[in-house]
Amino acid sequence: MTNTLVPLLVIVPLVGAAVTLILGRHPRLQILISVLALTAVTAAAAVLLAIVDSTGKPAVVKVGGWEPPFGIVLVVDRLSAIMVVVSALVLLGVLVFAVGQGYADRDRDTPVSIFHPTYLILAAGLFDAFIAGDLFNMYVGFEMLLAASYVLLTLGGTGSRIRAGVTYVVVSLVSSLLFLGAIALIYGATGTVTMALLSDRIRELPLDVQMILCAALLIGFAVKAAVFPLSFWLPDSYPTAPAPVTAVFAGLLTKVGVYAIIRTDKLLFFEVPLQVPLLIVGGLTMVIGILGALAQADVKRLLSFTLVSHIGYMIFGVAIGTELASGATIYYIVHHILVQTALFLVVGLIERKGGSTSITELGGLLKAAPFVAVLFFIGALNLGGIPPFSGFLGKVGLFEAGAASPNPLVYVMIGAGIVTSLLTLYALIRVWNMAFWRPKKDVEGYESPLIESLQEGPTGSVGTMTGTATSTDTQTRTSPLMIAAATGLMALTLCLTVFAGPLFDLAQRAAGNVSTPEPYVDSVFPEGALVPISVDEGGVG
Repeated sequence: MTNTLVPLLVIVPLVGAAVTLILGRHPRLQILISVLALTAVTAAAAVLLAIVDSTGKPAVVKVGGWEPPFGIVLVVDRLSAIMVVVSALVLLGVLVFAVGQGYADRDRDTPVSIFHPTYLILAAGLFDAFIAGDLFNMYVGFEMLLAASYVLLTLGGTGSRIRAGVTYVVVSLVSSLLFLGAIALIYGATGTVTMALLSDRIRELPLDVQMILCAALLIGFAVKAAVFPLSFWLPDSYPTAPAPVTAVFAGLLTKVGVYAIIRTDKLLFFEVPLQVPLLIVGGLTMVIGILGALAQADVKRLLSFTLVSHIGYMIFGVAIGTELASGATIYYIVHHILVQTALFLVVGLIERKGGSTSITELGGLLKAAPFVAVLFFIGALNLGGIPPFSGFLGKVGLFEAGAASPNPLVYVMIGAGIVTSLLTLYALIRVWNMAFWRPKKDVEGYESPLIESLQEGPTGSVGTMTGTATSTDTQTRTSPLMIAAATGLMALTLCLTVFAGPLFDLAQRAAGNVSTPEPYVDSVFPEGALVPISVDEGGVG
């Protein structure tokens, strides 16, 4: 059964993309195909998660019947299954929001004939990156999702989106070249790109060579994950896109980079001493990101900076390196995917109700949109780490794992994490006070120390759909599907709290798979006979 389900995670969205492209003049059929494709992937991933969790063994598919390392191998363990399930749920929820937005706006901003095929290709790239059993296939998955993201980022063709798209394309191409160069170096040193085989061969290399290869990969992944100081591109790129696109980018794209860091660190470079540099980078990512958020008047840019900041928590968990820390990191990744996506969708609703995303121009939304106010308030408390929400539980898990480390630098990072959490809460509650609690009549001429030093984005206040000020008609037109999608994803964040016990246990079991490479290697090479390096064959094996 697993041999059938694993390839479907990539094949179904790819086939769906082809069908929706053919059905470009039939928008309702496109919507149906997209929803069915993502629903099917969600169901398949959930079944796979149940299977690999119950057996404790990763599911492996050798594409075309070719044995690794000569053929492509797809591997689904607990971690990759969790990532696919959560990603599929988020993609499905955002798709529902996008469909509702399309109905409300008559598809002015997201032409259906372009959106659906591109969105499904993005999904296929994400899933392929998560289940890839070799570095080059992971690179292919990255390129699929990046190529699709170029199109989605520039939907609508406004000047601000084109400028942001150019920056995003340049940074992404540089990141891809770094990743590809790192793959070439690894292949030259070991003769393979199959990760199960690399886990054995990299250990045979001198430690300084291992460090060079590890650094080369980490730099490429750090750009994709928006780790400081390689995160400069993100706050100017994501906020300009349509609300559903921004939401899925913020929730998922950076997490692919974090996933790649976890996978390669634990499977390939577990002997390389990375704790100190990763702790420093993680701490700087937390602090610099949240300081940037505090200076923003535009809510989308503020959330983009908090996105960068909270990537620091994940890098902190990776740096600690213990199985307990890995489990807390996995739980925190799931939490952040859901809450960040949900908050960006809620901001999309705020745009439509208030006509702007700048807190200097918003007010009276508690009366105009009380349900949206509740959704934002819940998300703000969750992201800020207020108990008993999942953000608090994830941070406590990370801090407990850090407290068990003998490295004194870890305690400095715990302090940075606590301060970052408090500042996140302050920044988001300030948004709630200004946009929802402040009466609309007080907006014009309003003066307060809370907003006097805030900065708008490079292009000023971002309008709802066109990058400019919006009309009253657009401000009040909101589809029930949009409300339902944002509510559903916010409800999933609450489920992380309600079912925290079993979900933490699942994350801990996933961490057990990740922390020891043997189960992964044995699943790809069940006989335990790794292919030796053949000098006669030029080191290719």
